[in-house]
Amino acid sequence: MRVAVVGGGPGGLYAAALLKRLDPSRTVTVYERNAPDDTFGFGVVLSDETLGGIEHADPAVYAALQREFVRWDDIDIVHRGTTLTSGGHGFAALGRRRLLAVLHDRCRELGVELRFRTEAPPARQLALTHDLVVAADGVHSATREAHADVFRPRTETHRCRYIWLAADFALDAFRFEIAETPHGVLQLHAYPYESARDGHPGASTVIVETREEVWRAAGLDLLDEEESARRCAGLFPETLAGRPLRGNNSQWIAFRTVVNEHWSHGNTVLLGDAAHTAHFSIGSGTKLAVEDALALAACIEEQPGLPAALKAYEAERRPVVTSTQRAARGSLEWFEDLATYVTQPSHQFAFNLLTRSRRVTHDNLRLRDAGFVRAVEDDAGVPEDTPPMFTPFRLRGLELRNRVVVSAMDMYSAAHGTGTPGDFHLVHLGARALGGAGLVMTEMVCVSPRGRITPRCTGLWSQEQEQSWRRITDFVHAQAPGTAIGVQLGHSGRKGSTRVMWEGIDQPLPQGNWPLVAPSPLPYREGVNQVPHELTVSQLDDIRLQFAEAARRADRAGFDLLELHCAHGYLLSSFLSPLTNRRTDAYGGGIAARLRFPLEVFATVREIWPRDKPMTVRVSATDWAEGGITPDDALAMAEAFAQHGADAVDVSTGQVVPDEQPDYGRSYQTPYADRIRNTVGVPVIAVGSISSWDDVNSLLLAGRADLCALGRPHLYDPNWTLHAAAEQGYEGPGAPWPQPYRAGSRRPPTGRTDAPKPRLAL
Repeated sequence: MRVAVVGGGPGGLYAAALLKRLDPSRTVTVYERNAPDDTFGFGVVLSDETLGGIEHADPAVYAALQREFVRWDDIDIVHRGTTLTSGGHGFAALGRRRLLAVLHDRCRELGVELRFRTEAPPARQLALTHDLVVAADGVHSATREAHADVFRPRTETHRCRYIWLAADFALDAFRFEIAETPHGVLQLHAYPYESARDGHPGASTVIVETREEVWRAAGLDLLDEEESARRCAGLFPETLAGRPLRGNNSQWIAFRTVVNEHWSHGNTVLLGDAAHTAHFSIGSGTKLAVEDALALAACIEEQPGLPAALKAYEAERRPVVTSTQRAARGSLEWFEDLATYVTQPSHQFAFNLLTRSRRVTHDNLRLRDAGFVRAVEDDAGVPEDTPPMFTPFRLRGLELRNRVVVSAMDMYSAAHGTGTPGDFHLVHLGARALGGAGLVMTEMVCVSPRGRITPRCTGLWSQEQEQSWRRITDFVHAQAPGTAIGVQLGHSGRKGSTRVMWEGIDQPLPQGNWPLVAPSPLPYREGVNQVPHELTVSQLDDIRLQFAEAARRADRAGFDLLELHCAHGYLLSSFLSPLTNRRTDAYGGGIAARLRFPLEVFATVREIWPRDKPMTVRVSATDWAEGGITPDDALAMAEAFAQHGADAVDVSTGQVVPDEQPDYGRSYQTPYADRIRNTVGVPVIAVGSISSWDDVNSLLLAGRADLCALGRPHLYDPNWTLHAAAEQGYEGPGAPWPQPYRAGSRRPPTGRTDAPKPRLAL
């Protein structure tokens, strides 16, 4: 096999070394356009997991690296003059130049040909004369761009500028320092990569980052490398203490996220930054490239031919990379929005920073440094031996005993055609109330027969419905005292007159359809769903009064909280989105006009709903589609509803247009709630793939949410909250077990899988 490696960075060199080591008969050539000692950046951080892979794949490389590593456990966070330290993190770093030198030596030892100061021939040409071409030519990969029609890359440039610098002394921790200036907020990320020894003071990588507009306002865009280093050195006195910074062809750049639809083309394969990038704030670039190299070499060794090997390589690495990129985006966006967090108390700010990517969690951090987490909890007023999720929260006259909400979930199980809840709803909602949540929400309860999604949706337009709901709320209040039950009122709009979900979601009824209404005559799916009637002003008033009457019935039915459903593409949501509201009157246009009708409905209901009972609103903070609701729109919506008396905003996303492209993942919707809470200052309910009690504790303690709503976990386990308490060893007022269930408040024993083994030999 003849192998050409384009790019002599760590990933390309490590791939070359492994491919040659596994089969010495291979001819492996590395093309690197720079000199051996030319490198950009300073230190490289590798995780223990990655180092373990290196040790297993090539002990010689690991041993050489081991002699160079600087190791440390602490992270220091400097916030408004206060330095807080969290320990137990376990980092290892070394200079990038030393890493390259180790890999150069190993390649030469194995017989890899290294061609420095040599521009690689085009990949198309190399592919004709080699069996394998490894494109490790970085974020600006010429190979990727030459075959963009096959790799189908997507790049996104982000909102911050950053510069890589170095300090000639060794820090003793990973260091974050925040600088608040008249121009805006800047942050420092710094870590050691050379130890102080033999009279040498050591060295540390220092990255300074800030929003583009702050960078320009501060005049940093006008400075050369030397002036930039001097200016940055003066911004962070706690870390640098007047000591200078130096560059290495350092420039202010904006980070670019690279994603490729395909990683291989014929016998050419992408590796490292050519295939994918992840923000430096989680220390992932070199780590991912080295892990790519290891996987590629292993797959070529294991698979029967190159096509199968390249397919296996991508199948193995893509999920790992996708997960890392998701975490990196969370971290990147947290720093982009840093200005919204700097007013937090120092302990909460530090915890928020450490858990920003959602890879480090409350429980994980407590294992690393229990004292630090306890200090954060003390500062937040969390009682000792109480997980944050089991602290109370007050909304007007309603005090919730914990922060868990059973999310509103359509059940499509009302009496056919009447909208009346029955025994199913009594058992469904009653079971979840007995399960310990602080608040249990109904599904969307429709305000009129034509406002239903399906013929099996519940309503609150009749006396019979009101009495049936009263039966359910009476059960909850009598049998699950301390659990609140809330009603979500809504109107289906253009998404109505469809089959129940399991018979064809969003598909029209085969017969018995009713006419639909919407702000504009736009069907949900062109050619599938019916074209709705564009509502007149007088018809808007009729619908507003339907909401008012439903609210009166909800109060008489005994609900503790009312939520107005302005999300997911239903009627009020379709007024808010520019994709579904094309009106030219006072109810269409900019966000203020699109808010007009939902606010009119909200104001009417708030006036009717008792003053001491809270009222919330659910919104879709993004449409996940081009031309939809913007981040500024979402903030404007939240602020407007708060000014009209909303006690909390239930922040969901999407389901407004069928061609949406959500960025699914763990807790994927919570950043939208976070942004609203910390910008507008209104309490928020976070939703969206929050599945573990650890996530709930993390979000609450970091100040990203006030309440957490979980849907599917409560379908899987109605007693999710009680089990979360048992698993955390919590017994207290935040999660009392119903008396008939107390005997089950301990996890049942299982078969003896951990019993002592008998001695069977001398």
